[in-house]
Amino acid sequence: MFDTDLPIYELLEPIRQFLTCANELVLEAPPGAGKTTQVPLALMHAEWLDGQRIIMLQPRRMAARASAQRMAQLLGESVGVTVGYRVRGDTQVGRGGTGTRIEVVTEGILTRMLQSDPALDGVGLVIFDEFHERNLDSDLGLALVLQARELLREPQDPLKILVMSATLDGDSVAKLLGNAPVLRCEGRQFPVAVHYRAPWRARQSIVERVVPEIEALAADEGAGSILVFLPGQGEIERVRNALNLPGEIAVMPLYGALELSRQQAAIMSPESGQRKVVLATNIAETSLTIDGIGCVIDSGLARHPHYDQRTGMTRLTLGRISRASSIQRMGRAGRVGPGRCVRLWSEEQQQQLEPASVPEIRQADLAPLALQLLRWGVADPSELQWLDVPPSGPYARALQLLTTLGAVHQLEGLSRLTAHGEAMAMLPLHPRLAHMLLQSVQWGLVENACLLAAVFSERQPQTITGVDIERRLAALDSGNASQLSRSGWANRVRQQASSYRKLMLEPERHIAVDATDITGLLLATAWPDRVARALEGEPGRYQLSNGRQVTLGAEDELARNEWLAVAELGAKSGSATDRIYCAAALEPMLFDHALAGLCRVQDTIAWGDRNERLLAQRQRLLGTLVLSSKRLENVPVAARSAATMSYIRERGLALLPWNNDSRQWQARVMLAHQLQPESWPDVSDSHLVATLEGWLQPWLDKVTRLADLKALDLTKILSAQLDWNLSQQLEQLLPTKLQVPSGSGYNIDYLSDPPVLAVKLQEMFGASDTPSVAQGKVPLMLHLLSPAQRPLQVTQDLAGFWRGSYREVQKEMKGRYPKHPWPDKPWEAEPTRFTRHRRK
Repeated sequence: MFDTDLPIYELLEPIRQFLTCANELVLEAPPGAGKTTQVPLALMHAEWLDGQRIIMLQPRRMAARASAQRMAQLLGESVGVTVGYRVRGDTQVGRGGTGTRIEVVTEGILTRMLQSDPALDGVGLVIFDEFHERNLDSDLGLALVLQARELLREPQDPLKILVMSATLDGDSVAKLLGNAPVLRCEGRQFPVAVHYRAPWRARQSIVERVVPEIEALAADEGAGSILVFLPGQGEIERVRNALNLPGEIAVMPLYGALELSRQQAAIMSPESGQRKVVLATNIAETSLTIDGIGCVIDSGLARHPHYDQRTGMTRLTLGRISRASSIQRMGRAGRVGPGRCVRLWSEEQQQQLEPASVPEIRQADLAPLALQLLRWGVADPSELQWLDVPPSGPYARALQLLTTLGAVHQLEGLSRLTAHGEAMAMLPLHPRLAHMLLQSVQWGLVENACLLAAVFSERQPQTITGVDIERRLAALDSGNASQLSRSGWANRVRQQASSYRKLMLEPERHIAVDATDITGLLLATAWPDRVARALEGEPGRYQLSNGRQVTLGAEDELARNEWLAVAELGAKSGSATDRIYCAAALEPMLFDHALAGLCRVQDTIAWGDRNERLLAQRQRLLGTLVLSSKRLENVPVAARSAATMSYIRERGLALLPWNNDSRQWQARVMLAHQLQPESWPDVSDSHLVATLEGWLQPWLDKVTRLADLKALDLTKILSAQLDWNLSQQLEQLLPTKLQVPSGSGYNIDYLSDPPVLAVKLQEMFGASDTPSVAQGKVPLMLHLLSPAQRPLQVTQDLAGFWRGSYREVQKEMKGRYPKHPWPDKPWEAEPTRFTRHRRK
């Protein structure tokens, strides 16, 4: 049963002993060490397990099946006897009349097991395998297990936890587990010669880079079988079609959506003397052992799920792998003997790689996690123990989506599941699709909804092109003679749809829906925030109900529709606008019956920028999209005033009829406020905007047009903020005019800082002190003017000017203006507004 040649063999007894004494253990072991198959078998008969089951989590369906089959093979049994598995759409446990002792499950399965039986009765050990991948479900599963055993398991019946990983910061996990012990397996690794190539450049053809490398290694008979890491199924198929290899070399794809028999063929050892080329995604990094590999060709690329907060979409984005991933991939070449690894990037770029991949919890759509936490009874994620607490912003957006779908409501200030939300949480689907399935009951469209949900649960084949989702549905038609309708993808979709159908109650049809409207109706139900309406006069451009604008190729058949229900969208690199990738035509008449629940009626009183007048309408809205509107009569004065003030706040105080008098008044009061803030009000623009209700609203009763606003006496309105006493004090403290020595009175410009008094130089003769306001606290800035009213001097020191630079001014001006007096002692001269020959 045990392979003594595997590196993990020497640690099996220490693992048993540690788990005998402790309830937690962290095991670090490199890929190929044998931990996945050997450790569960070694622990199955431990005394402390006392006949209870072992649940082992695997992040991928392929790896879960493969590891269960390998353990069953080592026991000489069929899968489902002692060792079984549970994955989406496929369960093999409890066959042959014997209770299954080891169950390998995918991570979402564990969450549902915990929700139905939080104590996990009959389970003695939960193993988190390949935990370094840090999937969202694995982080959630560990958090729930930790709380469940703390609250529901007795000390004499502990639930033990073993976290296993190929590359992981084991110390941080150990700390999370209460400073659990850490065991490390060195592994068995033959030397691997690493060869770097020219630097990788963005937008390079992967096919052109990879194919010559494969063909060169295939020509070397000593190279053995070759494992090629590629980003996804599309690249695998393109490389496969471009290869020109001898017939005796088998080319085998390996990716998650591949039929089970072809997956097994790629994993199994080749026949004696046969060589194979396995074209694989990152599924082959750690989760699977592929026999017979002597060489690895690494593209250095992978597709990872990334949740775009702008679009609310999780998309697989192409990007560079981490340094840890590159090391794991390289190690695949050193399992059976010395190997080679060709990296299609430079050695310098290797050092620039991120040390490890970003945990999914920090970049994923958190709606599924939020739904499960609320079902668990946790309103705040911080109540649980996490390696990375779910980020607050994305979590809040997840709650908002669940609220939109009717799954969440507020109870005593906390988010709680509604009955509809409870039903959604019990379905093994994304909340959007679960909501769609439940809603389909009232229309008698459960069969259609299950099929559509299954289509979105399986990755679309490369051969299906176009935006219209109807193309995918047509490819599933069993009467269709195309090869696609008989493909593994189509079979998996039908099988998944059947499993969803078994979870649903018999439908009761309440609202009749035309057959041509079904798909659009169901998509709009799942994605109510992405109902799209064509923008008038802009072919191919649509506005979503969430307010965003998106594009659709004008040549696409769907572009002829005014309304669309959009399921998938995103932005290409360098594009500022999102593009529609999957949608269906939507019949707007559905808003009157089947989709009436998405709509709301709202009275809108707002200013229109185009006609510059107040518009009062009763609108029927779907999100931000206006379905219909009619004019409202007899709008309350308070509502009109509130709309006008909102418009002013949006556009700014410049909408009001400011003039020099009103601005001068504002500046005088602001100067008084600076001098005596406790006595004078703040009348700055920002404060005026913030307090429109207090000073402007009483004057807005009859304002319905911009012209009405412009007709307001703003100086009068502003002045009303001061009582009679303050108004009198303002005139005394900061007068609008000042009498100069010549007897003339001139306006003071308070818009300048300090305030400015512009006066003809000769009118200031006989004065030595600089004029001031505010009881001498604020000297004025004198603009001393020539007879032609041009500034000769700007000063706040009149005495200094007379005894200083006046001499230069006198010298220059005396010849230019000989009829005007230019005395040698201006501070003693008689002031005048006139020439020397005219009396004052």
